[in-house]
Amino acid sequence: MDYLIEIAEELNKAARSFFDKNGNLLEEVIRKTAEHLKKGKKVLVFGNGGSAAQAQHFSAELVNKFLRNRKAVPAVSLTTDTSALTSIANDMGYSQVFSRQIQALGREQDVAVGISTSGNSLSVIHALKAANDRGLMTVALTGKGGGNLAEIPDYLLDVPSASTPRVQEVHLLILHIMAQEIESSLSK
Repeated sequence: MDYLIEIAEELNKAARSFFDKNGNLLEEVIRKTAEHLKKGKKVLVFGNGGSAAQAQHFSAELVNKFLRNRKAVPAVSLTTDTSALTSIANDMGYSQVFSRQIQALGREQDVAVGISTSGNSLSVIHALKAANDRGLMTVALTGKGGGNLAEIPDYLLDVPSASTPRVQEVHLLILHIMAQEIESSLSK
């Protein structure tokens, strides 16, 4: 039983540290994302492994709903089109699977959200660089320090923890808060 309490305390510490460090930045990301969506822009979200699952989860909450019925929000998870993913990986290399989709789908002032626990995923790095080149607002959710992604996005939301499970759990909390607050802002 003690190990369960220890895990919960680790999660609480990681979340608290994130909000102490990045709470104001997260509020700015939410506000600006909502502004872009009100102008008819969309959210493109992506990551690998568990981060891919979180990208799909976040996209679904925007397209369908989080807490309330409202108009659909344009959001696409770039992790779901297996034909695009596998053809890009086969022809150009896996590191290009998201950047190629950004080049095809991203428009100026869309919002690109890359998720990488380590901050070192080449596919996420290349995608955020492509998004910057196209004039998208770029956001990265990472672990402590941001890894190689640290200097790339407009907004780095790094969870100050080296524990992959705790970082992923805080990422889910961040994405839920973003979905809730974007939904609230767009419902006004």
